[in-house]
Amino acid sequence: MSLIARHLESLGTPTVCIGTAHDILAAGNPPRAVFLDYPLGNTLGRPFAPDEQYAVTRSAIEALEKTAAPGTIETLDHVWSDDESWKAEAGRTDGIDRRQPRDLVPRYQFEEDRIAAEARRAS
Repeated sequence: MSLIARHLESLGTPTVCIGTAHDILAAGNPPRAVFLDYPLGNTLGRPFAPDEQYAVTRSAIEALEKTAAPGTIETLDHVWSDDESWKAEAGRTDGIDRRQPRDLVPRYQFEEDRIAAEARRAS
């Protein structure tokens, strides 16, 4: 998503990315983004809740209109629930968590991609 947003921005089309995982948004480094403290998979709100989805979309567009600094991640003030027990449930693991912590090390699918990225950074 961030790569597409950066490409569209380079062509002159403003973008805003919406995400529910702040660390993933930051790692992707989109030109502009909004963070929504909602469960993963519910980026625009609850299923079958068009009013909520419209409100979140409207907030993202408003953030796009007022955010000029590249790399900005604005937190939207929408609330999933007054009861934040969903966060404990969403973060629960049964057994060993084998996920690796996030880092800032670039990874490339092909060696040619690494070479091109490093050459671009050097120029």
